[in-house]
Amino acid sequence: MTVPAGGRGTTTVAPRAVRRIAERAAAEALPDGGSVLRGSAGVRGTSARISVGVRLPYPVRADEAARRIRERAVARTAALTGLSVPRAEVRVDALSAGAPAQVVPEAVEVAPGPDGERPGPRISAERRVPAAVLAAVGAVACGLLLADVVAVRFGGAPAGWRTAVLDWAAAHGPADSAVRIGGAVAAVAGAWLLGCALLPGLRRRLRMAAPGPRVRAALDRKAAARILRERALGVPGVVRARVTVRRRRAGVRAGVGYGDPAEVRAEAVRVLDAALLELGLARPPALRVRVRREAGRADAAEDGVSGGPGGLRDGGEA
Repeated sequence: MTVPAGGRGTTTVAPRAVRRIAERAAAEALPDGGSVLRGSAGVRGTSARISVGVRLPYPVRADEAARRIRERAVARTAALTGLSVPRAEVRVDALSAGAPAQVVPEAVEVAPGPDGERPGPRISAERRVPAAVLAAVGAVACGLLLADVVAVRFGGAPAGWRTAVLDWAAAHGPADSAVRIGGAVAAVAGAWLLGCALLPGLRRRLRMAAPGPRVRAALDRKAAARILRERALGVPGVVRARVTVRRRRAGVRAGVGYGDPAEVRAEAVRVLDAALLELGLARPPALRVRVRREAGRADAAEDGVSGGPGGLRDGGEA
């Protein structure tokens, strides 16, 4: 007896299974010292979408490592599940420096771009909070209005809040202060929503050079500042370092405990220029280094090693 093709049943791969396969495949492509932190997957028809968050050892080229992880995860997931994987994301959430317990916060995101196109200036923010607030307010307003309209259609009386709003609007014109204030608030809210929709956001991230046309990557400015500060403290004579990284400029203020300040500054500029190139940024910020002789050399050196209070700060904006 032959069973028709429509009656033979179907094979469904659960999103949880896809997630486990993607996590395992990503772990196979990780460099020594890396680990998979979390993953997620969604299945729709014959296609799947996967996302994996990883921790990488430092130092490492995050863009190249993320590309290898993504290619491995896509290939293995498609081969083992039979699903197509048109979109896969790899997020580098942390860098492990030295021992696994020492973790440097990171925010590097790698996502595929359109075929044949170079990535945009920056990765666009998802705007989850504004979208959720707007959706909730719109749903509540539409729900109340729909419920009142349905009640009126079935012979009920209009809701008190709707008649009150109509009466108030009929008695107040554009010259009233309340109407002007309400209009100004609505205009500001509209401008804010338009900005959220049109502007990419994520200004605390620096665009990284993409290794391929389907990869976009960004590095958090705070993480970049920490790396530059670590390199600055490794320069002989530097006992203190304060680093601020912005989109166009990176400023370093170093305290010199011993040696000629001019020579220390020249060495710091050389080391930091090399560090900026190692970050793999598409447009490295301009470097500005200032050095200052510390009043107490021994105390300054001791503070620089221990990291105690003395003006040290990791990254951020001034």
